[in-house]
Amino acid sequence: MAKVKVTLTKSVIGKPETQRETVRALGLRKMHQTVEQEDTPQLRGQLAKISHLVTVEEN
Repeated sequence: MAKVKVTLTKSVIGKPETQRETVRALGLRKMHQTVEQEDTPQLRGQLAKISHLVTVEEN
């Protein structure tokens, strides 16, 4: 399956708790941290929820 690189580019300070939880669920803790995830429909839904906070690179 394809992989997706997700980078946290904006801070979660002052954002709703649900968005903070989504960022944590993706394994992102610090600004500019990058994680590699499997490209699944569930991941796409999470990324849509926090698209204004992250940058996505598709391989």
